[in-house]
Amino acid sequence: MEPFLPYLWAFLVGGTFCVIAQILLDRTALSPARILVGYVVGGVLLGAIGLYDPLLEFAGAGAATPLCGFGNLIAKGIRAAVDEKGALGIFTGALTAASAGTAAALCFGFLAALFGKGGPK
Repeated sequence: MEPFLPYLWAFLVGGTFCVIAQILLDRTALSPARILVGYVVGGVLLGAIGLYDPLLEFAGAGAATPLCGFGNLIAKGIRAAVDEKGALGIFTGALTAASAGTAAALCFGFLAALFGKGGPK
């Protein structure tokens, strides 16, 4: 049972993020775009006060994969770039930190569009 626990925690934490988003969609007038932006900003804020790193250690991909993890990644990149390059790092840190994941998403999205059947509904 012990080797299974990290997967269980990742599933439960990631699922909790999804449940919260679904409740917000169903019970409020917030648009999906506003909820997604809220999650990114929430990840930045939780990373800034030091609460997101312990969650990452506890839940692994369950905390790193959702948009909160993306916000935390951007905050870490900006913090590291500001330490290294000064004020210029404010503008370059987010791009550098998220470039690999963004490039992979674009390439895989292009391949899916190339080989998949798409069209208007």
